[in-house]
Amino acid sequence: MLVWDDDPRSALVAPVAAEPPRAAVLLLHGGSSEGTGAVPWLSLAGARMRPFARAVERACEGQGLLVGSVRYRCRGWNGDREDPLRDALRALDELAVRAGDVPTVLVGHSMGGRAALRAGGHRLVQGVVGLAPWCPEGEPVTQLRGRRVVLLHGDRDRTTDPAASVDYAVRASAAGAEACTLLMPGGDHAMLRQAGSWHRQTGRIVSGLLGFAPLPTDVAGRLALNGRTP
Repeated sequence: MLVWDDDPRSALVAPVAAEPPRAAVLLLHGGSSEGTGAVPWLSLAGARMRPFARAVERACEGQGLLVGSVRYRCRGWNGDREDPLRDALRALDELAVRAGDVPTVLVGHSMGGRAALRAGGHRLVQGVVGLAPWCPEGEPVTQLRGRRVVLLHGDRDRTTDPAASVDYAVRASAAGAEACTLLMPGGDHAMLRQAGSWHRQTGRIVSGLLGFAPLPTDVAGRLALNGRTP
């Protein structure tokens, strides 16, 4: 039996597994640009990711998938400290030690999306799903070479820029990734409008990225466009 202890010093939070997983998904919730205070044990940002975890579990049922999350030491990105990126990389290293080199997909929202994309070069990572990701101008993309990246962004998001996600996917594709952006009509940053569509689409995309099922047709078509929207 593979035991996942919930040590508060650990960056990886995952359940007890009856046997070593075949693949893994790590969820990264949102945060803020600055903030060195601890993340509350009960946070809205963390709660927002739970329906996504359930959707991924349903879409990948019976495939030996481990669904876990990244624990942040503090709530902000904090400039050059890049705190959530460091936490994501620590969690991936812990996953490798405990489960071996399992193919892994990162699913991150907002600040967590930025961290997931930046951590996408880790050897375990096979794909990244960014949910309304924070993609500042000039954000690096070369770490994503050879990975598949799908960004979902609401076209009514007023917190992070959907156009920045489109630009990021184009640059990542030029750098050797398979990347695309799927705009969610009427979608907001909190992913509350048409929430079920966000959850179901994410589950199907994760299953496709891990090879458990075909990718959704619209996503596969956009990946073939090399980052451009139709």
